[in-house]
Amino acid sequence: MARVLTTWNPEDKEFWEKEGKAIATRNLWISIPALFLAFAVWMVWSIVCVNLPLIGFKFDANKLFWLAALPGLSGATLRIFYSFMVPIFGGRKWTAISTATLLIPAMGIGFAVRDLNTSYSTLLILALLCGFGGGNFASSMANISFFFPKAQKGTALGLNAGLGNLGVSAMQFIVPLIITTGVFSALCGDPQMCVIKGEVRPIWLQNAGFIWVPFIALSSLAAWFGMNDIASAKASFKDQSIIFRRKHNWLMCWLYLGTFGSFIGYSAGLPLLTKSQFPGINPTQYAFLGPLVGALVRPVGGWLADKLGGARVTFWNFIIMAAAVFGVLSFLPHGGAGGNFWGFLAMFILLFATTGIGNGSTFRMIPVIFLTERQREAAGKGTAAEEQAIKDANKEAAAVLGFTSAFAAYGGFFIPKSFGSSISLTGSPDAALYGFVAFYVSCIALTWWFYARKSAEVPC
Repeated sequence: MARVLTTWNPEDKEFWEKEGKAIATRNLWISIPALFLAFAVWMVWSIVCVNLPLIGFKFDANKLFWLAALPGLSGATLRIFYSFMVPIFGGRKWTAISTATLLIPAMGIGFAVRDLNTSYSTLLILALLCGFGGGNFASSMANISFFFPKAQKGTALGLNAGLGNLGVSAMQFIVPLIITTGVFSALCGDPQMCVIKGEVRPIWLQNAGFIWVPFIALSSLAAWFGMNDIASAKASFKDQSIIFRRKHNWLMCWLYLGTFGSFIGYSAGLPLLTKSQFPGINPTQYAFLGPLVGALVRPVGGWLADKLGGARVTFWNFIIMAAAVFGVLSFLPHGGAGGNFWGFLAMFILLFATTGIGNGSTFRMIPVIFLTERQREAAGKGTAAEEQAIKDANKEAAAVLGFTSAFAAYGGFFIPKSFGSSISLTGSPDAALYGFVAFYVSCIALTWWFYARKSAEVPC
């Protein structure tokens, strides 16, 4: 098998059916588990933070929210750089290397939580290192976008991101279970003793990190030996930096912040928010449900966008998101009343579902927007100009996919930090939630004006 594909034209139907489809599909199905593990490591602090006080770490709520939020900050920042790595290094090499870096925070967490003398600053550093997992999304999506034709990009990107996003819910389901067993005790050390509902129980919190190590190693090897680099996808940072002069790059950053930023931010902040508002509820029993729904419906969002148009799906999706936040507000404890946990959870699950659909639809919009713009510029200039327009559009769209994901990932920091700050300053998360509603309203307006109305600048 050629590691570097010197001929690659997925828009050629004969080439696609003869050999392109099989190669693209193989790369997609190796990419998905690598991205799955990246998300699991990125968001693992959302569960580790809930358990730190149980085993004896003396941190207040604000410090715990910082630990939950910092992976979002570092992951978003790394995505800015990762966005441009695939055309520089190649998708195969970069996927293998970036997946292998996940071993550092996974093993670091495992060793750190075994010792109650581990400093808070050390835990902060490990939380920042989990951002490696967040960075991987930008390069993974940029890489997969090169492999599929325009008509199938929405579905392919939706599968890569949606099944990759499942790493969050899988982690939030698996980690609470795996830390209660000594299955790895021979390798991973003795348990920590904690008091849960008046009973002294052992937990192995180190398993939250160590459980991912063998899978990360296998996934890195699979990427190195099973994926491909595409020669025509090569581009320097200078070539790709043209996206910073494209208006629609910045508009799509804003919209994707509303969808993916919400998904990753709520994933990071919901367990601690639940614990603060409903103290009698064990958040680790339910935290995985929202990210699970959001991840599963993301491919549906891409498919709907392929069928109905990305802008139309995105527009109505933001309206439902704003309504769901009002639903969350109505079920929170207020004025001494205890609130309704089940209504609160149902509204958050609806929110996660809409983030998933919006993630798929916005990522379907990006390739269409940039292909439309470059083809408009090349219209009437001959076949060579039109072919070059397609190549330029693919490179720009790949860079924009990565960069918008970087911008949006800051939601993983700002949402949990907003919850923490709102509770600290006002005693409730209401102020943060009203802020999110205002943001969604701005997304509704932008989507309608530039993409969804009849005379929109780039209907998509």
